Amino acid sequence: MSWELTARDLPDLARGATLLGTGGGGDPYIGRRLVEQVLGDRTITMLDPDDLADDLFVVPTAQMGAPTVMVEKIPAGTEPLLALRTLERHLGRTADATMPIECGGINSMIPLVVAAETGLPVVDADGMGRAFPELSMETFAVYGVHGSPLALAGERGEQVVIDTGDDDRQMEWLARAVTIRLGGVGHIAEYAMTGADVRRTAVPRTVSMALDLGRAIRLAREEKRSPFDAIADTLARTPYSHVRELFVGKVRDVERRTTDGFAQGSARIVPLSSGDGSSQDERVCELEFQNENVVARVDGRTVALVPDLVCVLEAETAEPITTEGLRYGQRVRVLGISTPAMMRTPAALDAFGPQAFGLTEEFVPVEELALQDAALP
Repeated sequence: MSWELTARDLPDLARGATLLGTGGGGDPYIGRRLVEQVLGDRTITMLDPDDLADDLFVVPTAQMGAPTVMVEKIPAGTEPLLALRTLERHLGRTADATMPIECGGINSMIPLVVAAETGLPVVDADGMGRAFPELSMETFAVYGVHGSPLALAGERGEQVVIDTGDDDRQMEWLARAVTIRLGGVGHIAEYAMTGADVRRTAVPRTVSMALDLGRAIRLAREEKRSPFDAIADTLARTPYSHVRELFVGKVRDVERRTTDGFAQGSARIVPLSSGDGSSQDERVCELEFQNENVVARVDGRTVALVPDLVCVLEAETAEPITTEGLRYGQRVRVLGISTPAMMRTPAALDAFGPQAFGLTEEFVPVEELALQDAALP
């Protein structure tokens, strides 16, 4: 059933989408403000994927680039619609709806900007069920919809169309190069598909789930309840049903660099009671990220890894923290969250499992890793 999204929903949606974004997907404040500027007191129609007509023409829209760049290079706001119009002209067909390609503070919002400007509805689904750094890491691609042709727009009106046929990795490589030349940020329209394709390839109802998560966190704070319990209770009713607390502590070190169009690096988190770090027996949680958190290890043992979610949240309020927002001294909780079954198939793991990020270990679901840890002496 379709539903209406209002400006009042945006803070909760941004919070929940940032949590699902696993540290990536862009700055939530910037994303929310972009939508607020154009939406006003109007509403956006959100379409349930099960209700889509088979021949509905859906064109997802998004922002791509390194999150570290996006904080300083704020979009003009005209780029997403320009990318959509460029792709429509190239295809000779007008979009009936748009949709996110991933969850995240900005990338759950870019389709809403387009919708507010055009009146198009937005499909309540996406192609990652979280955030991933590369355009080829989509459930769309895993299950047979290809990203090309892709239209990319810049803040000065630049327009580029990239068509690599069914080679989505080559599409990502070329689009990344253009994005770097545009200063590290570009806006895209890609993975054009039918309503039938959406039902077959997209992760359903992630926008409404993000909204429910953000609202649950806010209400728990207002009612003096644990927002972490609220997260677990909300996700228990979804395909992301397993939530595990991986570590509680404070950020000791962050190493971050912007390379090849990505924000890459690592973080070390130590217990809240930690001293100067000189003790050899001190426990430590280590995170590795490429735009998004990819793996969490505690005392050298892997406790969660892609495609499962590794989320860093403020220790008391459960406000999600992006990888570009990690700072020395922050008090945090690290959560591991399970992903839906369609993101754990062999084909899905080939596209965005551990080996796709250069990790050597095989994927083990976060709930199985929890059982293994419980069995340790």
